Amino acid sequence: MSLHIYLSGEIHTDWREKIITACEGNGCTFSSAVTNHEASDAAGDVLGAEEVGFWRDHKSAKVNAIRTKTQIENCDIAIIRFGDKYKQWNAAFDAGYCAAMGTPYITLHDQDITHPLKEVDAAAQAWATTPEQVVELLNYIVNQE
Repeated sequence: MSLHIYLSGEIHTDWREKIITACEGNGCTFSSAVTNHEASDAAGDVLGAEEVGFWRDHKSAKVNAIRTKTQIENCDIAIIRFGDKYKQWNAAFDAGYCAAMGTPYITLHDQDITHPLKEVDAAAQAWATTPEQVVELLNYIVNQE
């Protein structure tokens, strides 16, 4: 079996690279949210400059949503990472979209934020605390008959 995995959420650590590297050869392919913060913030700039920050963010969010929506709709499983340094509202939104679409997802976060993520975790098919656990889950899903 081969699966296409969408990697969503926190962009400040190397969790994506750990998962992708460890899954080489297991039949998984990967796509990701934009991980360059400046590029994400500027996604709508091609549509014209804005004097008010709200409208720049609004346009960029809509452009980014085209990518995110398409990636979620085309994946088999999403991995959604919540870090401890920043609030990842976009990751929570992605989890909700997965839940609404019926797309299976695995949350990845430390135990100390389980309470604020209780609803997100309740709709997930699994909760992992390390990229290594995610890799084990993916290997099981892909390789077990």
